Amino acid sequence: MEEIRLNKYIAMCGVCSRRDADKLIEEGRITVNGKPAQCGMKVSDEDEILCDGVLISRFGDKIVIAYNKPVGVVCTEKDEHAERTIIEDLGFDRRVTYAGRLDKDSEGLMILTNDGDLIQAMMKSRNGHEKEYVVEVDKSITEKFLTDMEKGVYLKELDKTTRPCKVKKISESCFRIILTQGLNRQIRRMCNAFGYGVVRLKRVRILNIELGELGYSEHRMIEGDELKMLYELARKN
Repeated sequence: MEEIRLNKYIAMCGVCSRRDADKLIEEGRITVNGKPAQCGMKVSDEDEILCDGVLISRFGDKIVIAYNKPVGVVCTEKDEHAERTIIEDLGFDRRVTYAGRLDKDSEGLMILTNDGDLIQAMMKSRNGHEKEYVVEVDKSITEKFLTDMEKGVYLKELDKTTRPCKVKKISESCFRIILTQGLNRQIRRMCNAFGYGVVRLKRVRILNIELGELGYSEHRMIEGDELKMLYELARKN
């Protein structure tokens, strides 16, 4: 059997990204054939690989889920300091992980899956995947604010300028924004750059998947043509 690096294998199993897989290995949460795993080691499908004592494998049915994250739920698999993690809130009976985070104070659509290849495709910033949000701010929105947001905003804390994006006013203090990148707390930082504070931030779409009528903490399986389109869009570029 072909051997591949352990972090890649873990990602292909849909447990987490390669970067997070390295953290799991460093924390001693991965074993290979009954022994603690080492960073950089190579494995194959013939090896017995466990994460927190649970067998992981590249084989089995692919699961892709749309989930509505409430405010207060933390995007982490395991954190003793978190009041409630996304995995606990989801309550799904199969191991899945998320493709892209939402911070604790944000809500809305997340996609979770056990397909590591799909996660890798969706996480590549250069692919320019669209994510749509509805944002409420703490004061009246001006046309200049909308125009400046669309052009791209220099974020001093990150020393980066955001990509041009689409912004549309919904009401006096609410707007819709479509991004093609996912910098840390990007929308909040963009608003802060113009003196606006975010009151509510809700993600309503990722690529072709829409939040729709999902209630808080609810999930649905993504299947059929909708799933096929998701794979096609995620792998473009």
